[in-house]
Amino acid sequence: MGLPKLNRLKHWRDFQRVYKQGTCHHGRYLVLRKWSTDQDSFGLTPPQIGIVVGKKVSKKATLRNRIKRQIRAILQDFLPSLKPGQKLIIGVKPKARECEYEHFLRELEQLLRKAEVLNGH
Repeated sequence: MGLPKLNRLKHWRDFQRVYKQGTCHHGRYLVLRKWSTDQDSFGLTPPQIGIVVGKKVSKKATLRNRIKRQIRAILQDFLPSLKPGQKLIIGVKPKARECEYEHFLRELEQLLRKAEVLNGH
């Protein structure tokens, strides 16, 4: 199951804005880019997330899609605790080819805490 439609980063303009204006946090296997929309003071805008797995990770679409599915499954658990008004892009590094689910889980949690995106951080 994928992310809910409200939580998907879909348009190329949104991706460009996060890449140009957002902050970047690096891990061993993942890169988290964050851009906060501060105009949402009431918490009405849900967090939006995009996942990018390039062909440098693998030429095989099946492997790239498997990695995306794993990351989406992890994000399902974190979604209720993400702060509203955040636009996030999770990029996957080529090293992630041999990465297991537990590694993604641990690293993604560390990156979300480092970026101060989780509520209660």
